[in-house]
Amino acid sequence: MAGLVSPDDAALAIVGDDAVHRVAGLPGEAAPVGLTLALGRLRTLGTTGLRVALPAPGHPLGLSGPPEFNARALDAEEAVVCFGTAFGLVPEVHEAGPAGDVHVEVVWHALPVREAPPADVPSLGEAERELAEALRDATAVLARLDVAASGPVAEAAIDAYRARSEAGREVLAPGYPPRAARVLELAQRIALLISLAHDNGHGAAVTASEMAARTQALRPVERTARRAQVAAYNSMVEERERG
Repeated sequence: MAGLVSPDDAALAIVGDDAVHRVAGLPGEAAPVGLTLALGRLRTLGTTGLRVALPAPGHPLGLSGPPEFNARALDAEEAVVCFGTAFGLVPEVHEAGPAGDVHVEVVWHALPVREAPPADVPSLGEAERELAEALRDATAVLARLDVAASGPVAEAAIDAYRARSEAGREVLAPGYPPRAARVLELAQRIALLISLAHDNGHGAAVTASEMAARTQALRPVERTARRAQVAAYNSMVEERERG
């Protein structure tokens, strides 16, 4: 949308390891269309950027309404909101193929959205400060309860994440400020650790109060990590909107 890469390159990056992505419900298109055509159509309609939304129950992060769009985005746990036009895209993911050869197909449904500021998205500076504070507070609680993620599965996941990072994996499209990439990588790393902690059940917390303390420690950190990811992804559009 910024004109820094071709529509074909953008489409390839979006699809990644999936089999195919299509967009349904675009004005002027009677049937779902491929991503390259969809991106071109959105630009023609006036879209100049895309925001991401990562909502969770009780937290409509990145959404601006109406309720119908928010509900579908919450079910999918993610959405894209166009900047410059009143459209949003919600993914519907399908798996197809026999066991051992399953592939993923995605249909993005274009729906009307309210042109309003997205909910609860911090600036990059705010996100960076919040990440540091939340991680410090949660680490103290989890260490006291001895419930940090550990074991061979956790270590393998962390090693795999580090290997991807060291291989020079691009986390953002061309044109983003270095601070956005730094915030996003930290947020993704924290989100991975939170996911591993959840996968380990209650860890060493055995009493009801310890389990409650563990949950209370993890919840705000997970929320902060999601807010920071959205702030990083949306930073180019937010800077453009500020002028």
